[in-house]
Amino acid sequence: MNPPISVSTLNVQIKSLLETTFIQIYVEGEISNLTYHNSGHIYFSIKDESSTISCVMFKGNTKYLKFQLENGLKIVITGSLTVYAPRGNYQILCNKIEPSGKGALAFAFEQLKNKLEAKGYFESTHKKILPKYPKRIALVTSPTGAAIEDMKKVASHRWPLTKFILVPTLVQGEGSAFDIVNSIKFADSLNCDIMIVGRGGGSVEDLWAFNEEIVANAIYTARTPIISAVGHEIDYMISDFVADIRAATPSNAIEIALPDINEHRIYLDSLASEYNNRFKNIIFNKQQELLNMKRLLEQNSIETKFTFIQTEINLLKSSFKTDLSQKILSSQNELNLLVSSLKNSFSSILVKSQNQIDLLKSNFELNHPDKKDKNGFVQISKNNKIISLDNVKIGDEIELQTPKYIASCILNKIEKQ
Repeated sequence: MNPPISVSTLNVQIKSLLETTFIQIYVEGEISNLTYHNSGHIYFSIKDESSTISCVMFKGNTKYLKFQLENGLKIVITGSLTVYAPRGNYQILCNKIEPSGKGALAFAFEQLKNKLEAKGYFESTHKKILPKYPKRIALVTSPTGAAIEDMKKVASHRWPLTKFILVPTLVQGEGSAFDIVNSIKFADSLNCDIMIVGRGGGSVEDLWAFNEEIVANAIYTARTPIISAVGHEIDYMISDFVADIRAATPSNAIEIALPDINEHRIYLDSLASEYNNRFKNIIFNKQQELLNMKRLLEQNSIETKFTFIQTEINLLKSSFKTDLSQKILSSQNELNLLVSSLKNSFSSILVKSQNQIDLLKSNFELNHPDKKDKNGFVQISKNNKIISLDNVKIGDEIELQTPKYIASCILNKIEKQ
């Protein structure tokens, strides 16, 4: 009979046997007893209806894990069997973990989307309004990609008054998410009116940096209004939901951010046309008013009425020349008297008005400032007000004024005549 072996020796032999036999396994089960350790390792179990097995994913492999493990989540593990010799426990050493029934990236997308939506990242109340006429726009994108050239081309034709600041950014590959976050924070410090974050099209893996939670957090906390412009029209990223505006493409982001100069030119032309038409209508209406006033004046003038009466008399004279000649002559005499009286009255009014005008003219000329000094007359004023001698008393300081001189004096004596 062979001598007995130690427990440690047995565990080592079992470990060697399992690890050389189950080099690569592919197993499906439901997560339980999940623990994210401070060391960065992940410990959990997977189970089915009747069995459970321990699992571990070390820190070196967790960086490739695209989604968050959760208790109750059904997963597919690629890995190998190993034995923890000190305890004699065997477990699955996980190299890769996928959600059961769907791709890891698609599941990670939905998982993060639901998480951020629950935190209110997508609420419209958090969306900032884009300024209508931005003066400065920060572009967070690759300096060598096709996206930057497309945006520059659209901007040059759409609104050349805006200044663009390129923030060179790594937009795919390892470390790209951290670089995007740093670029967003730097662009946010530039006090630009708008920030455009994005890149051109690519595979899901190429665009994945814009689905990272740290990028979503950077967009959400930025003070500058942000347009997310990643990939093509059919591509939807987490950054699209968190940003203030989602653009279908980088070129579309420029179209959203900038006004169209051609539309403004058309609008200005329409304003000029409207102004000219309104001005022409005002002139036309005023001309019509003047014509109507002229017609009314002509219809109610003395000459028109006199001509009308004269025409009626001539018609009467022509019709009743034989039998009514005396009446016509009498009417003519009455008319002549009426005309004579009208003319005399009008002449009297004119003479009276002319006399009043002459009197006013005489008074005006008599009191004109240029004639104050004629015949020894001066203008008396006190406290810059013109007064008469009736309104002064001894001791008053008054001014005697002619067109050329002003004499200040104190009144010493007043005598009534």
